[in-house]
Amino acid sequence: MCLAIPGKIKSIDLQYNNSVRMAKVVFGGITKEVSLEMLPDADIGDYVLVHVGVAISKVDEEEAYKTFKYLEEIGELGELEDVEDYLPKKEGL
Repeated sequence: MCLAIPGKIKSIDLQYNNSVRMAKVVFGGITKEVSLEMLPDADIGDYVLVHVGVAISKVDEEEAYKTFKYLEEIGELGELEDVEDYLPKKEGL
């Protein structure tokens, strides 16, 4: 099974001779570099689903939280820690 993990964009810059938009994305306390080539409208603060180093879609904060909780329940978070600190607490979630 292939999983896409939600993360929050912290910064964006151009790399590879200014031809590729790359972002620093935070996943439950871990920061990774991610390509934004499939999401030209993604911006700092957006939540994105990432698969093999590529952001494949934007999601809202609530959807990102629900996805993280589901992945935690099925034991698929691996090295990610402090998931509860990943997103602000939401009423009713």
